[in-house]
Amino acid sequence: MNDRLHLLPPAEQQAYRLLLRMAGAGPDDLAAQAGIEAGEAAALLEALRDKGLATGGPPFDALPPDVALGEVLLREQQDLDAARRMVASLSEEYRSTARRRSADHLVEVVVGVAALRQRLREMQDSAREEILWFCRANPIAMQGPENTEETPALTRGVRYRAIYERELLEKPGELESIVEAVRLGERSRTLPTLPVRLAIADRTMAICPLVPDAVRGLGEPTAAVIRSSELLDALIALFESYWERATPLFSDGSAEEPDRLLLSLVVAGMPDKSIATHLGVSKRTVQRRLDRLMDVAGVDSRAGLAFQAARRGWL
Repeated sequence: MNDRLHLLPPAEQQAYRLLLRMAGAGPDDLAAQAGIEAGEAAALLEALRDKGLATGGPPFDALPPDVALGEVLLREQQDLDAARRMVASLSEEYRSTARRRSADHLVEVVVGVAALRQRLREMQDSAREEILWFCRANPIAMQGPENTEETPALTRGVRYRAIYERELLEKPGELESIVEAVRLGERSRTLPTLPVRLAIADRTMAICPLVPDAVRGLGEPTAAVIRSSELLDALIALFESYWERATPLFSDGSAEEPDRLLLSLVVAGMPDKSIATHLGVSKRTVQRRLDRLMDVAGVDSRAGLAFQAARRGWL
């Protein structure tokens, strides 16, 4: 009943409650109980009668509020529902317009090696949880060993997952840099090729070059800084799909065991000469170690070795 009485002015609510307790009353009786003038009491009783809350009187008797106010409640509920639909429609129109007007805030274009390098620094310095990398051969902003921000980020607990193009592993200093990052906690995988260069921080921001390699010589490198949006969601999904297909380099987070490192490079498809150079041994030593691994695995080919490595959980 109290909820229904919210439809009445406070004075009429009080008069109705008094009328209920008095089991019928005239203007003088109500005036005495309410401490008001008789004329005011009469006006209140007439207002209650007009709203279907009291009999015609005098004396006036209270009537159930359900019937009298139910129709009013229904109309107000319908009006409220219509108002909610209007607000929802206006809100959606606002969001749609705001997205169109603020597109420049979702995608920012960065031009030049120095500017791109600075944004990559800032992205890693501000990361709190995770960095995802597509590392293609021939980087346009920095070589792997130049990425001095990764070590402090790994040290403070930021997770790194990186996929390297196979050709990049053969670049001077790159493999050593990857090995050091893995020792600190980076998870590394490799594929023959990657579709784009890509860096994603905390799944809230991505940096992706816009100019393909074929036309890089025509001007400064240009990249997009992409913030939370469906485009960013698509880039995250792209990374995850390639991560599932990529070959782990050091899946246990350790690059300390020479044969494990050797096996990782073989499975990644690196030629013996490149492996020997990176390991600082002769090509013949590489082949001898491979022969020993194949003996342990009970196979006579590199394809069989790769299969057994996956089957036995060596990588």
